[in-house]
Parts: sequence; structure tokens; C-alpha cells
Amino acid sequence: MGINNVIFLEVLEWFDQTGTEVSHRLPEIGSGEFKLGAQVIVRDNQAAVFYSSGVACDAIGPGRHTLRTMNIPLLTKLLSLPWAFTSPIRAEVYFVNLKVFNNLKWGTRDPVAFRDKEFGLVRLRAHGICNIQVSQPVLFVNTLVGTQASYNIDSLENYLSEVIVSRLNDHLGEHLETLLELPSQYEELAGGLSDRLTNDLAHYGLALRDLYLNAITPPAEVQQAIDDKSRLGILGKDLQGLMQMKAAMALEKAAEGEGLAQGGIGMGLGLMIPGLLAGLQTGTGAGQPRDTGQEHCPECGLSVETMARFCPHCGHQLLVLRQCGICGKNLSPKAKFCPACGAPAGQTHAPKICKECGSKNRPEAIYCNQCGGELKG
Repeated sequence: MGINNVIFLEVLEWFDQTGTEVSHRLPEIGSGEFKLGAQVIVRDNQAAVFYSSGVACDAIGPGRHTLRTMNIPLLTKLLSLPWAFTSPIRAEVYFVNLKVFNNLKWGTRDPVAFRDKEFGLVRLRAHGICNIQVSQPVLFVNTLVGTQASYNIDSLENYLSEVIVSRLNDHLGEHLETLLELPSQYEELAGGLSDRLTNDLAHYGLALRDLYLNAITPPAEVQQAIDDKSRLGILGKDLQGLMQMKAAMALEKAAEGEGLAQGGIGMGLGLMIPGLLAGLQTGTGAGQPRDTGQEHCPECGLSVETMARFCPHCGHQLLVLRQCGICGKNLSPKAKFCPACGAPAGQTHAPKICKECGSKNRPEAIYCNQCGGELKG
């Protein structure tokens, strides 16, 4: 690539050899002295974010581009004597991978609290997969990548898992009263959760293409209660009949032998909820992928070109360089305060502290992940 040289011009390009890098910076160590006439080659599935003097200037689309900088070969090097022959005119290029990263796994590392009207406080586990894509390269680099030379999919997957679990807890608290209603509302929960996450991830330059909610699993004792309630419903709420059936089942298992009986009980508890939820794996739009071949203006809703910087219909700025962390207003690269709310550029919402248990939650959380209580204020 010819980055570290005195005479020759640079050719900047990047290939993702592993398929797991979302962003890669050139030069990889520090910033560079790109000279006048340097070439930047961007592939169809990439975008190049150019930084000059530490400020994001533009996002470059596919093609070969010529850089116009103030670094002139040899002459600038000689004029840099006061800085030990290191040019103070610095620049770097971040290559961003625009492909759809699919099959990203998310799940609860620790159970989240849910207040069920039938069973009380229940700790749930959930997991699934999602497909994600970078939609605003400059905003993505400014908010998530920072000054890292390489940002891979593992870092993004960990962040997405935390956000999805937090939003899932909020959505369950607002739209689900008891786990007994879960099978009939699986598709609605997945669609509503996807809508919440689409708005949240847009502030980081990310677009959620698909979300699949594979399973929501309560503890073993709650699974047993759900199973008992379903049996009681089959018997027409005949409690005596239920007790007789359970006694017969216990006798049958005991007759098979102690070891087999214990194994059968454990297997029954493990397979109970997956049986109830079988065939309900779903995603946004009933499993149908969203149309990703066309972009739309968020202001007027009309179609625009993929790499357009402004909407040709209403003039809305499409290329987002920075956003206010308080109100989400688009900011210019050198803005110090938000023109909409007056907050200092770079300020973000503080984490929410639960007043009941004192645990820390994400700023956008509505319900506490630890105790299930509503977060106010």
C-alpha cells in the first residue's frame, strides 16, 4: 500500500480476509501523512470514512478516489523539520464493511426479572439470532469504533446482545401479563421488539435487518406450574381428576425403576416449554426478510440512492456525521453544543439506577433487569 514512505504516493485499499471485521483503519498504527494525489479504492460492499486533523470529513462510496491533501512529496517533509520531520497534517481512513452480518447470536447471560400476574416474580432466559448491517458509516465509527484500528463482529455481537436483552425485558413488561399468554403472542412480541431495536440502533449507525426470537425459558418450577395448569384445563378444571392423573404417572415412573424415574422427571421438565413453543420461532414480518435493496429518506419516506448525502425530494441530510446523545439531533463535525437542546456535544444519558434494588440499567431501559420493577425518572 506504500503508506510509510517519503517520495511515493499511497494506494489505500482493504480486503476483509477473515469475514469478521466490521471496520479497519489505515494506517493501522496511529495516523498517516497521506500525500496529495494518494489513491483510495473502495469496493461495492464498503465505505471509506476519511478523517483529517482528527475530524470526520466524509464517507467515500465505491470506486477509485484521489485525495487532495496539503502534504506534498519531499517539500512537506523538509518543512516538517520543527516537528522532527513528522508532518503535522495528519489523516486516516476507516474502511467500513457494509455487508449484512447474519446469524449473530444473542441471549441472556444472567436471567432477567419479569413480574408475572399468575406466578409473581419470575426469572427468564431468552435467546435468538439477528442480522445486522452498517447504515451510517461515519456515525458508526464515531459512536462505536472510536480510534480502534480494527473492530470485529465479536465486539458488535456482545453489544447487540446487551441491548436486545434490555429491550426484551422492557417489551415483556409492557405487553405480556403472564407467561401463559406467551405462545399466542410470540409473533407480536418479536415484531414489537424489532421496532424498538430499529430506533435504538439507528443512533449508532446500525440497521436491524432481521430478528429471530428462538425461545423464552422460565425456571423449572414455573414450567411445572404451566404444565399442571394445562392438564387442569384439559380435565375441565377437575382438581380431583388432576391429582389422580399425577398419582398414576408417579406410580408408572416408579415402576420403571429409580434411575429411570429420576431421568424421566428431569427430561420432562427440560422438554416442557420447548414443546409448548414448538414451531413458533419467528422474526420480523413473520420470518420474511426486509427489503434491503432500496433506501428511503427518514423525513419524507421517498426512495433515494444508496450513497446519497441529501434527499433530492426534501433536502434532508442523509449522511449522519454525529448525533446529539440527548435528543438525537444531527450535528456538524465541529459542533460543541446541540442546536436543538443545548446539550454539550458528546454528552450521553446516564445509566438508570433502580430505586428498589439499586442495580444499574441501560439509559433507555424501562424495567429493571434484576428485580423487574419499573424504572422512573
